[in-house]
Amino acid sequence: MSKVKLLDTNTINKIAAGEVVERPASVVKELVENSIDAESKRIEIEIQNGGKALIRVTDDGAGMTREDAVLSVRRHATSKLSSVNDLIKISTLGFRGEALPTIAAVSKFILQTRRPEDELGTKLSIDGGKLSDVHEVGCKVGTTILVEDLFFNTPARLKFLKATPTEANKINDFIVKLAISRPEISFRFINGNRTALATPGNGNILDTLGAIYGTELTDSLLTLQADAENLSLRGFVTKPNILKSYRSWQTFIVNGRIIENKTISKALDEAYKALIPKTGFPFACIKIDVPQNSIDVNVHPQKIEIKFEDEGRIFKAIYHAVREAVEGKQEVNDLTEVAAPIQLGIRNEELGIEEEFSAPKKSSPEKNPKPAPMQLGIRNYELGMEEEFSAPKISLSEEIFLPEKNSSLEKTSAPAQIEKKIPAEKISPPEKTFELEPIGQVALCYIVAQSGNDLYIVDQHAAHERILFDKLSGYAEKIPAQGLLIHRVMKFDSREAELIEKNLGVFADLGFTMEPSGENEFRLIEVPSDAAESDAENLLREIIAEIFKGVNEAGDIAKKIRQAVLATTACKAAIKAGQELNLRQMEILLKELSETPHPHTCPHGRPTIIKFSSADLAKMFKRT
Repeated sequence: MSKVKLLDTNTINKIAAGEVVERPASVVKELVENSIDAESKRIEIEIQNGGKALIRVTDDGAGMTREDAVLSVRRHATSKLSSVNDLIKISTLGFRGEALPTIAAVSKFILQTRRPEDELGTKLSIDGGKLSDVHEVGCKVGTTILVEDLFFNTPARLKFLKATPTEANKINDFIVKLAISRPEISFRFINGNRTALATPGNGNILDTLGAIYGTELTDSLLTLQADAENLSLRGFVTKPNILKSYRSWQTFIVNGRIIENKTISKALDEAYKALIPKTGFPFACIKIDVPQNSIDVNVHPQKIEIKFEDEGRIFKAIYHAVREAVEGKQEVNDLTEVAAPIQLGIRNEELGIEEEFSAPKKSSPEKNPKPAPMQLGIRNYELGMEEEFSAPKISLSEEIFLPEKNSSLEKTSAPAQIEKKIPAEKISPPEKTFELEPIGQVALCYIVAQSGNDLYIVDQHAAHERILFDKLSGYAEKIPAQGLLIHRVMKFDSREAELIEKNLGVFADLGFTMEPSGENEFRLIEVPSDAAESDAENLLREIIAEIFKGVNEAGDIAKKIRQAVLATTACKAAIKAGQELNLRQMEILLKELSETPHPHTCPHGRPTIIKFSSADLAKMFKRT
């Protein structure tokens, strides 16, 4: 007897459902994409119990005849293509003809549809893949699909679904992305009898983004635009101070299709490198249009991945467009515009925070209650912060020197190297009265300032580090270097020595002049003028270690060397936590931060300035 058997249709459908219908969000995605293909102007999605109990998708699209409705729930029946040649020019979101039959195979499924020219519509019912009823019905123009008891006949799949809120959030994420991709369609999402999302459908992408994320986000958007031969790129990203700790609020659209793509994600990450924390992600809405025959959409069962004919070209287009948008051409004259807003009341799983900022429960009054700690919803390690309080405290008795006007503060952390010392008290005030007024210093680390009714806190080390980094980055030619009185002979392992030998010119342009002095040995002759001579050897070794952290990543090694050198040099030369500043020094630091190209964050991505609005303060003190 033969061991190989042909599977029956019902089993085949259930197997296919495992690929196409992974969770309730997959069902919603497939059904809504069908509604979009039907040229709908309004789409309503309703779910109960995270989509496990009920999913209803209603549209006002083209509708179907009775014959088409019956065929639509059969496997590989589709109106989107007729031959294999159509795959290279497919423009609809769906095309395989698998979604409806596979969804119907694992649920209690009802489809109701009517075309504008028909007096009556068609209703068909399917229970676990078996067609039970088809009849005419009076109904609105368009299509409504009801999916109940998802995975009722596949308990193993049902068992592995996440909690109701998690599944509902996954559905919300899909709908948000689809709404962003089609601003001309009005979307309404009802979760458990509550409207969770509604977009205007007026074709204005900014209005759509405002309806989803609020005007605070849309006010901070930077426009992306790039055009090349057979490539058009449009979209928005945020300034580096608007971040979340998850990537799901980044939407990539290629030829109208929502996709996930490592090349696009990598290009975005590279463009924001040194501007944001490693654990943070900026908002992004990137829309790319390329010839249909230059991509392959038939890669993944859920059609969320595609292949580009030339991924390198896509990477470069996105990288340069984002860098141009983020760098901008305008000068920053007001730090209040770049301050990161304080995040209150965030219990988000995305930040991994256990406690949320909420009104305290009623309890018996304490005789001597302690002041309430301020809850920010952000932890240091989530922002990639390192503790910097190991720096020795500098007392007021020690002379703190600042540079002359219009120069950088790079020497404040190493007074011994300053060629022309100017006592802080003799420095003339800046010509322009700065809008951000310093009040004082907290923990010899943070500058407290005010503007109007709002409070600002500036990390003095991060701010000065950014000032120095941007100054060093601005050198078009060789960075100024200082010769060492006693050359340092340094020994490296074979890998490090090979890297240095191949890039001696790159290191020299960045202020580190070296020459070979033996096997795997180099003589250090010059270091950047901003670096402390006593730290020269340790600084170089730290830079080499930093380069090798990302050695397996694709990219230009010279660029990685430059990034590591500039970031580490700026960090070592910047004002440290523990250094006391007077008000004049604080004024100059804030002024120079406002004049630097990227004041939002330090080169390692930590925020330089955080804003507490008067409304935030009122919430903290329970005044609202």
